[in-house]
Amino acid sequence: MSSDPVVERVREAADIVQIIGEHVKLKRAGGDFRGPCPFHGGKNPNFSVSPKRGQYHCFKCGESGDVFSFLQKQLGMSFPDALRSVASTVGIEVPQQRIERPGPDPRDPFWEMNAVAADYFQRELWESDRGAAARAYLDGRGIKRADADRFELGFAPDDIGTFRTHMATMGFDVDRLIDGGLLVRRDEKSEPRPRFRNRVMFPILDASGRHVAFGGRALGDAEPKYLNSPETPVFSKSRTLYALGWCKNDIRKADRVFVVEGYMDAIRLMMAGLNTVVAPLGTALTELQADLIVRYTRNIFLLYDSDQAGLKATFRAGDELLRHGCAVRVITLPNGEDPDTFVRANGATALEQHVSQSVDVFERKIQLLDRGGWFAELQKKRRALDRLLPTIRATSDPLLRELYIGRAAEKTGIAKEALIREANTTPRGEPRKPVSSHESGEAGSGSDHERAGSGDIAELDGNFETGSAPAADSIPLAAVRRGDRRRNYDGGVIAAERELVRAMLSDAHRTTEIAEKVDPARFTDEHYRAIFYAMLDLEDDFTVERLADRLEIDDVAVVNALLEEGDAQIDPDKTVSASIAVLAMRDIDARLAEIDRIMNLATIPEQQDLTREKLRLQKEIELLGQPAGKSFKFLKRRQPAPTE
Repeated sequence: MSSDPVVERVREAADIVQIIGEHVKLKRAGGDFRGPCPFHGGKNPNFSVSPKRGQYHCFKCGESGDVFSFLQKQLGMSFPDALRSVASTVGIEVPQQRIERPGPDPRDPFWEMNAVAADYFQRELWESDRGAAARAYLDGRGIKRADADRFELGFAPDDIGTFRTHMATMGFDVDRLIDGGLLVRRDEKSEPRPRFRNRVMFPILDASGRHVAFGGRALGDAEPKYLNSPETPVFSKSRTLYALGWCKNDIRKADRVFVVEGYMDAIRLMMAGLNTVVAPLGTALTELQADLIVRYTRNIFLLYDSDQAGLKATFRAGDELLRHGCAVRVITLPNGEDPDTFVRANGATALEQHVSQSVDVFERKIQLLDRGGWFAELQKKRRALDRLLPTIRATSDPLLRELYIGRAAEKTGIAKEALIREANTTPRGEPRKPVSSHESGEAGSGSDHERAGSGDIAELDGNFETGSAPAADSIPLAAVRRGDRRRNYDGGVIAAERELVRAMLSDAHRTTEIAEKVDPARFTDEHYRAIFYAMLDLEDDFTVERLADRLEIDDVAVVNALLEEGDAQIDPDKTVSASIAVLAMRDIDARLAEIDRIMNLATIPEQQDLTREKLRLQKEIELLGQPAGKSFKFLKRRQPAPTE
């Protein structure tokens, strides 16, 4: 905290309750004031403001500070801007020379370096012959010079030394450029090279408008098509939203935001005058990104691509935003369209028509399930519920949760009480906070495993709309462990997943082979699942560096741990076979558990069919039992890599 007398004078004169009260609904509680926390999106009065101390504190998320830090965090202001704002409300004039940050920020050189790099990329785009292909690309996308300048678009040439030389003349040494993610070095002996080469460049700004990173779109057939900056002292992709720095004030004013998939989608909407848009950075919407959004609005419109990947991203984002107490609606574009192509062809007015036709995210799930005939048969109803329950569990608003349960009961014919019991059971079988209209507290965010399971169950593939049953439906592992006769394969499942990932890292060509026998969506461990998906995306272009670019920092740590173990597999073929066997046994047990759960709901003919299926599966267990048992013991002996 600064000891500057001018800053202290402004702080002491400020009415912290009044200033924070413009953003948070506060009620007196003794000598303090309480309200919902604006930072973690809670609904309970965990956020306390003390006029006596001039401080605020959230007893749930731990955020705390004074009136200046509140404006910095809530509105994305710099310290000087926060000081000016507060000073103006109390009628104190602050000399310009006194409006400086209280102490140097060690991140300043990185922000400056990225700003200098952005300027270099812009000049390469417009002033260099090397930028011709990039200019043609932007012209083909309908982006003219004025629009490109507005978003500071640039071009990174396919050149090794020019960028490094330019940055050196501007005072940035190689080590700083490597730490900032602008140069890469494969090993200590290799020459540092630009991370971005022959790419159209999209500068990424934080909420305060500072340059923190870049996204690069490859020209030609280079992979990956989109490459982001790595994690740096000023950039974490899980904490950053593209376009927020440009749109935050409009989002707050309009009290709504469009969440789109990529850079071009966001740019196209802003070019059309829809300046209330943000985009995650090549990843599923994270909890921290949702935290950013709710600082400005809780009215969310998900506007993802109309393909199957877009549907998956839509419902994963929807569940995360529901945890934050948001009202989440889904905008559905015509098949084959994405926001960029649709708005470019039809304009903002046509998009607003689709906005008016948007539906609640839970209702959108029901629409797709209904279209696919998932409510027509008993067993499909069970599977439909497995897709609806994660969203019910994710919803932090107790009244909205009850509405969702009522709607699910209406579509399935299952009593609300039964659905409430099911919703109160997590995928891992641990009790949850009760779901009822009398619930008054905040719903917890759930464990990492719970979130991972919810995402998997909510995935919408081609089978979802056609009504064909998935090969291995997502059944909570809690069901596997019900009854004394069930095998507890949990530890073996994690071990099996670990060994399959290890096999893929050791020999990338095994990835396709393994994917033909094991669905990555069925992986229990979120880290192993993320690595599996990333390996599939890379296919023959696998390198550890490219893999790391596609993963979150925690997932990279797991990769490193596995690689550091070296060649831990004595017999890779045996290990892969054993791992697949264990996962197959898990799926069979899951199906048996499902049969037990729905048997009492079935008609007599349906019970007969279910009994026949149960006998068939039990025979499969007998055939696989001995090998699977050996596989389980084999994998349990292996030392697990850390996943923390």
